[in-house]
Amino acid sequence: MGTRNSTRCESALHSEVEALRWAMENIFQHSPCQSFETDFKELIVMIKEPHKWPSFATELEKIETLQICFPDFKITLVPRMHNQFSDFLAKTARTFRRELFFIGCSIPVWLPRPPQA
Repeated sequence: MGTRNSTRCESALHSEVEALRWAMENIFQHSPCQSFETDFKELIVMIKEPHKWPSFATELEKIETLQICFPDFKITLVPRMHNQFSDFLAKTARTFRRELFFIGCSIPVWLPRPPQA
């Protein structure tokens, strides 16, 4: 689990691509995880068919290079309504006025807890 806030990207899709790249770089260093999830259908299509997204060529090349480090790489679609915890972390990270960077196995005490469903 991780969260990070960063400068605004051109679009939500750019943010998703950047988030996947960041997650891959950090998971590789800290965990044997091979599976990633997103609520953005387009991101999955981009990963499977990068040649159809020439405007993202540089970003997708970085992800393709990182995939070499993940022999069992898998990215799956999880509807946002089924992944409220991650959505909550992302929204919370955006509210911080300073740089936020967190990777761990549990929620740190300084991050607010998500509302219980």
